[in-house]
Amino acid sequence: MDMPKLLDGRLKIRHLLLVDALTRRGTVIGAAAELHISQPVATRSLHDIERILGVTLFERGPRGVTPTVFGTAFATHSRGIIAQLAETGRHLVELADADRGTVVVGSHLAGSSMLLPGAIAHLKAHHPLLMVVVREGTPEQLLTDLEAGAIDIIVGRLTAPTDHTFMRETLYTESVQLIARANHPLAAGENVHLSDTVDYPWILPSIETALRTELEEFFADNKLALPENRVETTSYLTIRQLVIETDMIAVLPDLLARDDARLTSLPISLGRIGHNVGTTRTSSRIATPTAQAFIASLTAVAHEMTLRRCNDRGSANPVDHHSVPATYR
Repeated sequence: MDMPKLLDGRLKIRHLLLVDALTRRGTVIGAAAELHISQPVATRSLHDIERILGVTLFERGPRGVTPTVFGTAFATHSRGIIAQLAETGRHLVELADADRGTVVVGSHLAGSSMLLPGAIAHLKAHHPLLMVVVREGTPEQLLTDLEAGAIDIIVGRLTAPTDHTFMRETLYTESVQLIARANHPLAAGENVHLSDTVDYPWILPSIETALRTELEEFFADNKLALPENRVETTSYLTIRQLVIETDMIAVLPDLLARDDARLTSLPISLGRIGHNVGTTRTSSRIATPTAQAFIASLTAVAHEMTLRRCNDRGSANPVDHHSVPATYR
């Protein structure tokens, strides 16, 4: 068949809406009712589309219409175009009224501990009508959702540099420590070693995370096997409750234990294990005004956290969060 001419002005947006409605409704009557047009107009429009494309989009039957292989393909592309137009409309509204809009944020443990709640509070204080939707998941799941447009931005640990698909920007660096309840048997020890912990139950990050890989390497370097008595999760609420109520040991950002009187850091160094926390966005989409406002709040809160950590350590020269290696941005 010849390539259909779809850009000669004959194909209209109403044609795309009709095909989408027919695919979902399964009848011309249902599609016409949804689009607030008469059945004859819907039927005539369907004939117009098929004439423009040169293929049959739907098989007609006594109980309705069924999409052909051409109809299914055209409906899929139509929905994508409709979604893009809807996103365009939302973007224009946000440009016209910067105090309204929605940002969908993906997060995992490293980003949700303190930075994300602080940034949300900061954003709502300055833009109370902006909506923030938070979705949790594994890093792999979140990247898939980000690329598909289901979320606008990921906040969390950065484990790769910027590439042609994703833009990553570091907001601050975070060390991790072994965390236990405040009155844990090992908490009062002075010469505690990693080998002293293996007989206690552990909480480890899930196997698909970068932190888990680093911990496995750390244990191997110390000629120890991973604790057999363990739980695997990245849910902070679950981790905190288990640590408080049992003798379990977990690996968490040091800021969490510092701000929680019921938790303490065990005097065991994890060496160079740590991470850069920041944002991940797609390279193919421009951030909406709402997303830009949220990124500004993330940056402000991250800077405050960096200053606070430096003050707690007695540093007179706080390190700016933009001084991290550029390869992680």
